[in-house]
Amino acid sequence: MGLAARRFAYLKRRAKMSRIIKWGVIGSGGIARRRTIPEGILPSRNSELRVVFDINADANQSAAQEFNATAAGSLDELLKSDIDAVYIASPANAHFEHAQQCAQAGKHVLCEKPLGLNVEEAEAMIQACQNHNVLLGAALMMRFHSQHQAALSLIQQGKLGKPVFGRAQLSCWYPPIEGAWRQDPAEGGGGSLIDMGGHCIDLLEMFFGPVKKVSCFIHNTIHSYSSEDSAAALLFFENGAMASVDAFFCIPDASSKNMLELYGSQGSILAKGTIGQDQAGEMIAYLEDDADYDALQKRSNGEGLVINPPPVNTYKAEVEEFADAVLEGREPSNNAQLGLRSQKILTACYESALSGCIENV
Repeated sequence: MGLAARRFAYLKRRAKMSRIIKWGVIGSGGIARRRTIPEGILPSRNSELRVVFDINADANQSAAQEFNATAAGSLDELLKSDIDAVYIASPANAHFEHAQQCAQAGKHVLCEKPLGLNVEEAEAMIQACQNHNVLLGAALMMRFHSQHQAALSLIQQGKLGKPVFGRAQLSCWYPPIEGAWRQDPAEGGGGSLIDMGGHCIDLLEMFFGPVKKVSCFIHNTIHSYSSEDSAAALLFFENGAMASVDAFFCIPDASSKNMLELYGSQGSILAKGTIGQDQAGEMIAYLEDDADYDALQKRSNGEGLVINPPPVNTYKAEVEEFADAVLEGREPSNNAQLGLRSQKILTACYESALSGCIENV
């Protein structure tokens, strides 16, 4: 029996002990408190929250009381508790160390993106979890959006034809805030590109396949903090398709419609508001079996196919998928390789912004 087979056999034996995954959370403020705990862990069919830890003791105690969990006084206390998995929602510069400690304690890890600050840290996180026979997942929850999955199904069925071009937009207004780790590249790895553009790039790879090379610009257009508040990237895929990503911290929230546009030789899939933290938006497909040449380039007024499947809470879906993987002794679909892939593309984007050249991934 090979190493991988022995590893999953071990995980399956552990999974038989319980059909519920007991969770701990590192970084109980921020996205964990706003979204992942109340929308993801608590309502999940296969999960329960046990322990939370945050370096802000007051905030941690408040979160523990709100969600009926134990407030750990230290990371060591959390890791010594009777939990199966840990959701890491600490600042990005702590992901590497926290994942290593969780792995050594035998706890499975679902880590917020990015996986560490760079490719080397992501690879080391993956190796540590493999060495200690625990799973590592990347919290790229937008993959679970029901409209994104419906679009993916159309593309996989060939309804869009050969992929040609995509666009993914995720921007917001994020003014200078004292202590905000996303505004310091030493703590967050970068600014709008890694924080918001990372989700966009991951979605475009889900739809169009591997990115081959990139060209990117970053800038501080409005805000003066250390991380970039503006980023625009052009992606070239292995299948010949191209795409653009625009991610800004300096566009008012209501003015950014978080557009997703997917074009192919047989039509398009156009969406507004599906990229983000909410579970529904607007998506319409304009599909043609045979596109004929028209010298007048007349545009049809057809309404297209409205893509409106039942909404899915993406935080609940990512938690349940990861917990199912632990219980079944298999790799989750939101696996660490996605996080590593994201780091590789983001690294190429930042290198391109610095060099002014096209960079290979």
